[in-house]
Amino acid sequence: MAKRKRPLSPHLHIYKGQISSVVSVMQRITGGGLAVGLGFFVYWLGAAAYGPDAYATAQWFLTTWFGYLCLFGFSVCMYFHLCNGIRHLVWDIGWGFEIHQVNAGGIAVLAGTVLFTAITWAVALAKLGVL
Repeated sequence: MAKRKRPLSPHLHIYKGQISSVVSVMQRITGGGLAVGLGFFVYWLGAAAYGPDAYATAQWFLTTWFGYLCLFGFSVCMYFHLCNGIRHLVWDIGWGFEIHQVNAGGIAVLAGTVLFTAITWAVALAKLGVL
């Protein structure tokens, strides 16, 4: 039998990611995003405790385009982590291990993330008078 030259393990240019693997990788990435976002939150709280000038500087930063981008990214990370955490709680009680349920759960996590983030930002921007 002729030996074929195949890779020993799938490489990124060969392997097609599945929803479960994509959601798993995104869980780790959003965990890092939450850590960074909590650093911004601690900065904001510290500025509020330090005095009006420090708080005004923090508020100015958070209302720049970059500040809004950071807040948006933090909210996406927070909702993704929340939805995927609920998915894991469902797994912990023994439900949802069939492949079609795993795929549906991954899609539900992504849909919930988009939905909750959109609702949060629509309400926030409406309160600010932007919408």
